[in-house]
Amino acid sequence: MLKKTIALVAHDSKKLELLEWATFNKHLLSQYNLYATGTTGALLEQNVGIEVHKLQSGPLGGDQQIGAKISEQEIDFLIFFWDPLITQPHDTDVKALLRISVVWNIPVACNRASADYMITSPLLSNEYQPQLPDYKAHASRAI
Repeated sequence: MLKKTIALVAHDSKKLELLEWATFNKHLLSQYNLYATGTTGALLEQNVGIEVHKLQSGPLGGDQQIGAKISEQEIDFLIFFWDPLITQPHDTDVKALLRISVVWNIPVACNRASADYMITSPLLSNEYQPQLPDYKAHASRAI
């Protein structure tokens, strides 16, 4: 069975919460390939001691890089601790990342409770093939 890949993202006001969650779940997280936006990834490596493939910072394109990996079926699960009370300067990128996750039918945890449920799901550690949407009809309209 291939190791699943998890993307980790957190807004500045949620980084501490993600670090606490990742520390608590360090043993589980170490079993997966991890990707993160730049600042979040550096904080996870420094404070939690887990290996993370770091992309650009979210506002500098990291959210879009993760979105591209999702659309290429390289990410199996997104943990994105986002702050619903603060408008982000790169809000369109945030919405695009959440949208592409839904488009490609990958699980998304947006807070600690949903992340707890998903990281402990037997589906995460067992063979699971999510049903990919069929966008052939949509793609043919663009021609």
